[in-house]
Amino acid sequence: MYAYFNENPAGRSVGDCAVRAVSKALDQTWEQAYVGLCMEGFLMGDLPNSDSVWGRCLRNHGFKRYLIPDECPDCMTVERFAEENPEGVFILSMPGRHVVSVVDGQYWESWDSGNEVPEYYWTKEC
Repeated sequence: MYAYFNENPAGRSVGDCAVRAVSKALDQTWEQAYVGLCMEGFLMGDLPNSDSVWGRCLRNHGFKRYLIPDECPDCMTVERFAEENPEGVFILSMPGRHVVSVVDGQYWESWDSGNEVPEYYWTKEC
């Protein structure tokens, strides 16, 4: 189920999906997630919204990455993933460098990305 989420302090939707997703998944403010990603990016020599930067940030917080099976490449949408995962914290990555957080069956986003098709996801192991 879609839930509106945009913690950008200026209320903008400005290519900060990684910041929003990390913020929601780690239960941080947008500012905390932004600074953490910027510092990680600085250390890696990369931009804060790079897959490798936010991926390392999640790994450092106990998350692991999993590929979505390619059995039905277009049938696993963000909405379906959320429905099939009613518990847990996930970040889904779509082609084109877009990411979204899914928490306890809801995907948290500044727009309804439910029809997007994820390639892989991160989740925290218990």
